[in-house]
Amino acid sequence: MILGKIWSAFRAQLNKIANLFWEADPIAQMRYEHDLALEQLKEGRKGLETYRGLVERLTRQVSAGRAHLAKLEAETKAYLKAGQRDTAAKFALELQKAKRELAANEEQLQSHETAYDNNLKKIKHAGQKLAEVRNRIQKYDAELKMSAAEAEIAALAESFNLNVTTDFGQIEQVIQARIDRNRGKARVAADLSTEGLAEIEAEEQTQKLMAEEALTQFEVELGLRSPETTKLPETQKDLGPAVAGKGTVAETE
Repeated sequence: MILGKIWSAFRAQLNKIANLFWEADPIAQMRYEHDLALEQLKEGRKGLETYRGLVERLTRQVSAGRAHLAKLEAETKAYLKAGQRDTAAKFALELQKAKRELAANEEQLQSHETAYDNNLKKIKHAGQKLAEVRNRIQKYDAELKMSAAEAEIAALAESFNLNVTTDFGQIEQVIQARIDRNRGKARVAADLSTEGLAEIEAEEQTQKLMAEEALTQFEVELGLRSPETTKLPETQKDLGPAVAGKGTVAETE
């Protein structure tokens, strides 16, 4: 009893493993079963061909028996007409024997022909069923691959849903945060770049006034301007945005 339980448990585990392999690739399993049936069909066809050879030989024997029977009948009639009754009797006896053999052969031929036709129908039917199975395998293979692709596409579409709960959503948040930081740095840099512009502008204005004063002084020295009519601009001592107005410059007549 214990051994029986152990054996049952062992068979159950083997069956479990077999089911795992069976369900791992059902299309491959169907192709395997198809190939086995195809090999059996090929063997059956070879057997049918051999059987048909025997039928053909029996058909030839029947044809030969009929020809022999016709010959015996003709010879029996010929000897009977010739008045040779003893010889005609021998041929008549041979004729009866030939008739019995021909009848037996014809009966066997009819039986074998019927058996051949039945087996031929079975093999043709099996071939048709096998073709249907092959078409179904191709159909199931295509549907299985299509359904697997649809499942992958559905999973991929769900993963591309940019929700904060998905990986893509979290990655998008990181990217957006980095973009915000970069924009913040750019804004701060732009705001800081306006500092000191007033001092720079004031210094440039002062340099411009000093240059104008030096040029005017140079013109006076050259006699291009009269000192009495020329008012030199006062140079600002401080740097700032405010700039003093220039004096009126009179041209030398």
